[in-house]
Amino acid sequence: MAKAKISTADILSSIRTIRGQRVILAADLARIFQTETKKLNQQVKRNPDRFPSDFLFQLTAAEKVEVPRSRNVTLEKGTHHRYLPYAFTEHGAIMAANVLNSPQAVAMSVYVVRAFIRQREVLAANASLLKRLAEIGKSLLLHDSALRDIYHRLQPLLQPPPDPPRKKIGFHAALA
Repeated sequence: MAKAKISTADILSSIRTIRGQRVILAADLARIFQTETKKLNQQVKRNPDRFPSDFLFQLTAAEKVEVPRSRNVTLEKGTHHRYLPYAFTEHGAIMAANVLNSPQAVAMSVYVVRAFIRQREVLAANASLLKRLAEIGKSLLLHDSALRDIYHRLQPLLQPPPDPPRKKIGFHAALA
């Protein structure tokens, strides 16, 4: 497999959310570790005790259809579409680097961990911003109702005064 320079941004673009977990698909992880997907899958099958369900899971057929293939991943010779891909969580990706035991996989595992950390930071910042926006929204609603109340109270004062009643022309006897 040709050696390619992989950046944290490339890894970030490979992280997807499936079943509420942030994962990297086996083909993407193999590209990052610069190995064949087949070799990665073989190591997973040979070391099932190292990959509990919170480290790795296999996609269902429905999930496979929903998840678009990465733009960076091209089909390797001998790969088959009929196999359901594995999805590695952050810990699963580290364990995959350990079972592959290649210098490239070990070196790239650091970048994978950094990418997951960076994504967590971005998500936390987004959550913080959303919370602050919700607080501002509540505050604006309170201010909006207060301003509406002030406007309704000032409305009569803003109207021009009514015309004074006109005096009737002619003689009018006072009724007393």
